[in-house]
Amino acid sequence: MATTSTPAQAAAAAALPLSGRVAIVTGASRGVGRAIAVHLASLGASVVIGYASSSGPAEALAAELPSAVAVKADVSDEAGVRSLFDAAESAFGGGAAHILVACAGLAISTYPELAATSAADFDAAFAVNTRGAFLCLREAANRLRRGGGGRVVAVSSTLAATLLPGYAAYAASKAAVEAMVRVMAKEVGPSRVTVNCVAPGPVATELFFAGKSEEAVERFKAANPMGRLGEVGDIAPVVGFLCTDAAEWVNGQVIRVNGGIA
Repeated sequence: MATTSTPAQAAAAAALPLSGRVAIVTGASRGVGRAIAVHLASLGASVVIGYASSSGPAEALAAELPSAVAVKADVSDEAGVRSLFDAAESAFGGGAAHILVACAGLAISTYPELAATSAADFDAAFAVNTRGAFLCLREAANRLRRGGGGRVVAVSSTLAATLLPGYAAYAASKAAVEAMVRVMAKEVGPSRVTVNCVAPGPVATELFFAGKSEEAVERFKAANPMGRLGEVGDIAPVVGFLCTDAAEWVNGQVIRVNGGIA
């Protein structure tokens, strides 16, 4: 016999749509990744906080959230990526993770034109932004829960569309992620795992401000139809929605959360 939930139970489920689910968030010790981890936890998820080097902030965040663990992992390393999924399976009851948010990223803070971009800077950007995303997506394709609730969100960049001077390597590294997401969505869709990109515009984070003058920051604000930089709180709820059951019919999409600049 089918059971009917009470109004109170229905309200609780609506308030915590990710209750009982496990999310892995890379780049989660600061900036956009941190905001995403906090938001997913507010929706009821248990969270694996992936970080590369900022152990203090990562451990502090894990202590603040209701159900979380911090895991140091280099996303450009296969073993490091496996360790994130291993932690998700061991820390919260032994089941497969439901959600991956691939948010770890690296910018070239000198913003060189292509002619002046060093091979070392190019390789560093692609190691984290592209290889790192590939390894995380591949692991998710093999290990996320099937049959409903499986969600992958890769954080790309609106620069893959605006193609501003000074961002050749960075924009290319993110454009490759968008291509992988679109392909993977078709491959794992039959398992009811959705795969999408969220591509923020300029967001007021440490990563954005690095290497920029005050005048450069003001130019970015002036170029936006809304006259401001994005905030992490503009990005996290979009990712959160894509991780819920309400977003099951959204698949293979690149959602540019940028105030209208592209």
